[in-house]
Amino acid sequence: MSELVNEIVLRPRFDIRLYTDPDTLKAAFDIQPKDPFLLKRIDEHVYIRFKKEKTTFWSPQLHLEISSFSPQKSTIHGVFGPNPTLWTFFMFLHFGVATAFIIMGIFAYSKHSLGHNVTLWLIGMGFLVVIWFSLYAFGRLGKAKGKPQMQQLRKYADELFIGIQKQHGT
Repeated sequence: MSELVNEIVLRPRFDIRLYTDPDTLKAAFDIQPKDPFLLKRIDEHVYIRFKKEKTTFWSPQLHLEISSFSPQKSTIHGVFGPNPTLWTFFMFLHFGVATAFIIMGIFAYSKHSLGHNVTLWLIGMGFLVVIWFSLYAFGRLGKAKGKPQMQQLRKYADELFIGIQKQHGT
């Protein structure tokens, strides 16, 4: 099992190869999870997250996908990510700022072409750039705050993988 690097990248990923068929792996995740984790399996997708009382605004989740391309060999693809609701909200904000920036740029160009003053439009565009940098800084702060819980998720996932390997003698 690979260790996480010191620098958390955007949505860190890992792969684990096991000599077990995918149906056995899926069944291995139909367990009562250890406290403070919640484990949810939908077909070949497994989601590990924290219980509500341990969840903070920045709490990450771990998404595992079980795949197999040959008999008795499976691969588990793991992706750490933020709460999907938070991720969607951040993407919505980024999209909104980008859309407003483009619209203001179009208005500024039109006004400039007509010979009007564009100072307010350029100030507005500058303000949107400041908002973009603020969103970026806010996201980096969130990743730093979520790092300890991300490490807890990985440790728990490693315990599950070791348990599966012991069960099946691989």
